Amino acid sequence: MSILSSLLGNAGAIKNEELQEKYGKLLIPSESIEAGFKIIRDTFIFTNKRLILVDVQGLTGNKVEYFSVLYKSITRFSVETAGSFDLDAELKIWISGEQNLSISKKFNKKVDIYEVQKLLAQFTM
Repeated sequence: MSILSSLLGNAGAIKNEELQEKYGKLLIPSESIEAGFKIIRDTFIFTNKRLILVDVQGLTGNKVEYFSVLYKSITRFSVETAGSFDLDAELKIWISGEQNLSISKKFNKKVDIYEVQKLLAQFTM
């Protein structure tokens, strides 16, 4: 099931130590990683100051975009599930100045989507 979930674009949690080792160079001295999730080749990182989206592009994955969103720029967010038996949940984020949905990521049942939304609420409110 995990291979199928990975192919479908679902996410799984990543240990903070692993994230720190791989993406620590992106952080400023007063910044720390709170949580992170892997979505196929991309990574979704919550720090104490911002949300970092690591978008691996192209067939070879040589090109990588690091997209940072300050929590104060997030105007609203939502969590969508189909019920208790649904394998997937989707997190949607809107950024100020943009009319349409800015970020949409699917998470599998390995991730407690309510903890993800609690983390976002903690930093945006």
